[in-house]
Amino acid sequence: MTGDHVAVPGVTLVLGGARSGKSRFAEGLVTALPGPWTYIATAQAWDDEMRDRIRQHQADRVPGWSTVEAPLDLAAALVRHGQGPVLVDCLTLWLTNIMLADQDVPTALAGLEAALAARAGPIVLVGNEVGMGIVPENALARRFRDHAGRLHQRLAVLAAQVFLTVAGLPLKVK
Repeated sequence: MTGDHVAVPGVTLVLGGARSGKSRFAEGLVTALPGPWTYIATAQAWDDEMRDRIRQHQADRVPGWSTVEAPLDLAAALVRHGQGPVLVDCLTLWLTNIMLADQDVPTALAGLEAALAARAGPIVLVGNEVGMGIVPENALARRFRDHAGRLHQRLAVLAAQVFLTVAGLPLKVK
C-alpha cells in the first residue's frame, strides 16, 4: 500500500491470533474513553458452541456497552451509530460472512473504508491475524487468508494506530 490513502485519526486496528488477548485489549482502549460505547458484533451463532462463545464474550465485558449486530452490513452500522466510541469485533468474522454470502469482497471493503473515513468518532477494529501459519490445503481457505491479509493491510494504512497482540501483550506496530 502506498500513499493513496491517508490515515484516519480516530481509527485503531488491533490484530492477533486466536486467544491472543486482542478483544480484551481493544475493549480497554474503548472503555478508557468517555461513553456511551457501542460494540458492533459481526459473529453469527451458527451452532451451540458459537452461541456459547458469544455469551462468554458478552459476559466478559464491563457494563455500559450497547451491542449492535452487523454480520454483513458493517459500513451501514458504522454510519448509523453516531460519533461515540465504537468497537468492531471482528473483521475476519465479517469477512467470512461476506464470502459465505457470495458478496463481492472488494466492494464490501470499499464501503467499509468510506464509512471509516466519514466517521469522526474513535473506532477500534479487531481482526484475527491468520497469515502466519502454513498455507491452507483448500482453495476457499487460501482465498480467505488472502482476502484477510489484504483487508488488514488496507485498514492498517487507514488506521492512526495498529497493535498486534501476542500472549496477551499488545505490541504497537504503528
